[in-house]
Amino acid sequence: MPLSPELTAKRASLDARLRALGRTLVAYSGGVDSAFLAWAAHEVLGADMLAVIADSPSLARAQLADAIAFVREQGIPLEVITTTELDRPEYVRNDGLRCFHCKDELFTVMEDFRHLRGFDAIVYGVNVDDQGDYRPGQVAASQHRVAAPLLEASLTKQEIRDLAREAGLRVWDKPASACLSSRIEYGRPVTPEALRVVEQGEDALRALGFRQFRVRHHGDIVRIEIAPEELPRALTPTMAAEFTRIFKALGFKFVTLDLEGFRSGSMNSLLPIDQVTRTG
Repeated sequence: MPLSPELTAKRASLDARLRALGRTLVAYSGGVDSAFLAWAAHEVLGADMLAVIADSPSLARAQLADAIAFVREQGIPLEVITTTELDRPEYVRNDGLRCFHCKDELFTVMEDFRHLRGFDAIVYGVNVDDQGDYRPGQVAASQHRVAAPLLEASLTKQEIRDLAREAGLRVWDKPASACLSSRIEYGRPVTPEALRVVEQGEDALRALGFRQFRVRHHGDIVRIEIAPEELPRALTPTMAAEFTRIFKALGFKFVTLDLEGFRSGSMNSLLPIDQVTRTG
């Protein structure tokens, strides 16, 4: 299906904004937004762009492998850097500003890298729809003067997916994801062990054939979120027994399935409303 005139104009606006930035680093995670942004930057800037992915314990190995595979398929240059957010006590304590401290670490490391390699700008994949959620990481991006060309071109998540599909990018319908730390309830410290348990649990759900899900870590309790359209498969005695086997083996005492299903950012509903309105 051909793109609408409005979406064609937005894509032209994106290209113009990227062209004006000069040599550019793209903060890349492998999700559809950053993948499309990296692809578009490469189309516009060629050798004057570089995708940069941050490797740390909060990045699932499956996500890292798929992110690397995508840029190799597209011939996009990539640099893997290391971030050490787990060395920051303010990150480990896991309050409502955890995402700020994560992005502050990422963009601090990327800024040093930018100076070292002689790049002019850093961009990341925030879009219009991200403005409606609690995202303190955007404050860190603003403080580091990281550009947001998808947002500046007024692109929504669905429009980015449409552009990625039109470009033939296999990630166009990739389920939304986030770092493993976002699965741990606020106030519970982020530890390598907790991240490992969440990652192993999500790997197990993926192996069972589920596509969109989250493993939410509440201490002794695991709360499994599965997309509503996939819930019928999950709501059987056989699958309940399998969930119980998997997650008790990972150390959880109680295994629960959230009947509301998957929804992005569900942990944010536990934050005090004044904090969300103050920093979101």
